[in-house]
Amino acid sequence: MNVSGRAKGQKKIGIMGGTFDPIHFGHLLAAEESRTALGLDEVIFIPAGDPAHKRERKTASPEDRYVMTLLTTLGNPKFTPSRIEIDRKEPSHTVDTLREMRHWYAPEKVAFFFITGLDAVLGITSWKEYEALPGLCRMVAVNRPGYSPRKLENLPSEIRQAIIPLEIPLLSISSTEIRQRIEERRSIKYLLPEAVEQYIYKKELYRKKLEV
Repeated sequence: MNVSGRAKGQKKIGIMGGTFDPIHFGHLLAAEESRTALGLDEVIFIPAGDPAHKRERKTASPEDRYVMTLLTTLGNPKFTPSRIEIDRKEPSHTVDTLREMRHWYAPEKVAFFFITGLDAVLGITSWKEYEALPGLCRMVAVNRPGYSPRKLENLPSEIRQAIIPLEIPLLSISSTEIRQRIEERRSIKYLLPEAVEQYIYKKELYRKKLEV
C-alpha cells in the first residue's frame, strides 16, 4: 500500500481534530509521529466547536479549548491551530470540515490526512456521511491501548482502503483522566504542556465536577 498519498506537486496536510478538553502530550505525540512517518508538510489542529459525539457531557468553552490548542502549538512551526469549527455555529462533523477545507486549496494541490485514534476509527460508521470520507482524505488510525488493528477488518472495504494504521509509542494519557485529576486536586504536571497547565489553573477550568 502506498501510504505517501502524494501526487507530484501536492502538499500533504495532516488534520488533527478533537475536543481537546484539554489538549495533552498524547495528542502532540500522535501528530508528530504522523507528520514524520507520512512526510506531512503541516498538521492543522482543529478543536471541535460543538462536538456532535460528546454532547452528553459538559466541556470547557470552545474559546478556552482553542486557546489551549494555540498555546500548545506555538513551539512547533509545523503545527497550526484552526478556528474552522470553533467559529461554525452548527455541530462539528468531520465530513463538513473536510469539505470546507477543500475550498481552501485547488484539489490537485493538496492531500489531506485525518489523524485520529484507532478507537475512534473503529466507530466511524456512526459518523455523519462516513461513506464520503475516503473521497476527501486518508485516515490515519493511531494505535490506542486496548484496541487491536485487526478489528479494522470489520469495517466496509471502501473505508478500510482509506485507512493507514500507525503504531506510535503509547502514552497512557487521556483528557478524561486530566479532568478527573483536577477535580480531585491532584497534579497534572508532565501530562500536558506547562502553558496549558497554567491556563487551566488561571481560568479555574474543570474545578467543578463535570458530567461524564
